Amino acid sequence: MTTIHLALDWTPNVNHIGFFIAKDLGLYEQEGLALNIINPADDNYQVTPGKKLELNQADFAIAPFETVISLNNKTNKVDAVAVFAILQNDLSSIVTLSDTGINSPKELDGKIYASYKARYEDHIVKQMIVNAGGTGNIEISYPKKLGIWNTLLEGKATSTWIFDNWEGVEAESKNVALNTFKMGDFGIPYGYSPVVLAKKSKIHENKELYKRFIKATKEGFLYAQSNPSESVDILDKYAGTYQDIDLTRTLDVTAEHFGDAETCGKMQAKRVTSFLKWIVDNGLESEAILEQTLFTNTLID
Repeated sequence: MTTIHLALDWTPNVNHIGFFIAKDLGLYEQEGLALNIINPADDNYQVTPGKKLELNQADFAIAPFETVISLNNKTNKVDAVAVFAILQNDLSSIVTLSDTGINSPKELDGKIYASYKARYEDHIVKQMIVNAGGTGNIEISYPKKLGIWNTLLEGKATSTWIFDNWEGVEAESKNVALNTFKMGDFGIPYGYSPVVLAKKSKIHENKELYKRFIKATKEGFLYAQSNPSESVDILDKYAGTYQDIDLTRTLDVTAEHFGDAETCGKMQAKRVTSFLKWIVDNGLESEAILEQTLFTNTLID
């Protein structure tokens, strides 16, 4: 068996279900692989998944597409590339509690936004507010990453960024009403998130090995669609410790967004380019990113 190390972007949740299924059902073993899952709770997110990839602590890392751009354009460049899109559609939102009475991003002016300090995040939120008719003048706080959601629930921040299929479902199950604002509804062509990253050099050295990892992973996500009950039981083994949430509901609202046998994991050049152009147009990166190879579908059969 060859051990593959995968760094998660967050504590175990429905976006990771395909990996857990493939591990639990022996799909990786069938490919001659053993999967070691690295949970960010183990170090309280002191080292990001992108950094773990950079330091060769992980063969694969889960992160938003922005991390690929960042790694390729930092001073000490990392030859990272996105190899698998977990979701085919954007399931993230900027949210507020409904009882705040904020019904548009423009009303976030002067309010506190709890940020993950992710690449471009603060600019995206400010630009969303501007595009909605506001000034983008907000106060930004940087709580500990694993506590940001609670910051919103406790009223220490007015808004934050969530996954609709995780924190959104948790809010729903606790009868916490949210107002949600989608990037695409306010002129921001957001890219893929989360994606699986690897180093180009490592792919070159281990292409067949990495293809076997992606093959088993894809089978895991497709299994989740056709076997929801069994899949939720597997997810519960990993996620139950961390979240009080209706796992059946999370999978129900997520499964279709994994794609089908043809599209699962794949990324479209048009969508990636649209996001990259938006980043360039907003002065966040130079035009060099438009010429870089930041994703590949070559590991997906």
